[in-house]
Amino acid sequence: MTARIEQRFADVAAEGRPVLVTYFMGGDPDFDTSLAIMRSLPQAGADVIELGVPFSDPMADGPAIQLAGQRALKAGQTLAKTLDLARRFREQDQRTPIVLMGYYNPIYIYGVERFLDDAVQAGVDGLIVVDLPPEMDDELCIPALDKGISFIRLATPTTDDRRLPKVLENTSGFVYYVSMTGITGSALPDPSLIAGAVARIKSHTKLPVCVGFGVKTAEHARVIGASADGVVVGTAIVNQIASSLTEEGRVTEATVPGVEALVRGLSAGVRASRLAAAE
Repeated sequence: MTARIEQRFADVAAEGRPVLVTYFMGGDPDFDTSLAIMRSLPQAGADVIELGVPFSDPMADGPAIQLAGQRALKAGQTLAKTLDLARRFREQDQRTPIVLMGYYNPIYIYGVERFLDDAVQAGVDGLIVVDLPPEMDDELCIPALDKGISFIRLATPTTDDRRLPKVLENTSGFVYYVSMTGITGSALPDPSLIAGAVARIKSHTKLPVCVGFGVKTAEHARVIGASADGVVVGTAIVNQIASSLTEEGRVTEATVPGVEALVRGLSAGVRASRLAAAE
């Protein structure tokens, strides 16, 4: 399964562009709609899918993703149902990498071994668990790697050169560079600072470096993609979903097409990024 991530990055690099990583919250606003959104993402230009696992106490998420998690939980979404989303997606798509993103508590309650076995069976390729530091790798990271599931680590502007090797020690798949301190959905930082940070991380690892937090538009994607191996977009997609819902939080005819249109624009941005960098 790690091979699916590696293959996608290799294929996209051969095209001379960065990867587009798209995040959405599993079960938002309901299971069937989120499955339709997930199935639409590759056709719209997404290269890797980050599938959010809703959690009641999301410490790193901004208001938009917190609200998405609340909508999903209200609709009955669980970790088991999120794995089922991946499983249902795999019925039609065997190539697009799926990365589950969330917090450790639901996995711990589910049972680590059971979770990893079910994740393998569902076709999950990687995990991002934001509240497990490298000092706790024996909890989930090492067992996941033993099952062939990548464990993708976050690096931030405060991850200095002394800390970075520890963060990268058991990281696989790619490195997710959080381009600012703070919560998801904040303002985009200075692109020149991002380029320097990507170069610094690359001096410590051969893994691809993807940049996220604050990417909202095709222009953002174009600018960041000029120096990064991948661009991660989450809050903009979650906001697009939220803006399409009724006042009661129910899906409308605009929900899935709205996400598709946004991702098509972001995809055009990453495809233009290296052209811009070469000018």
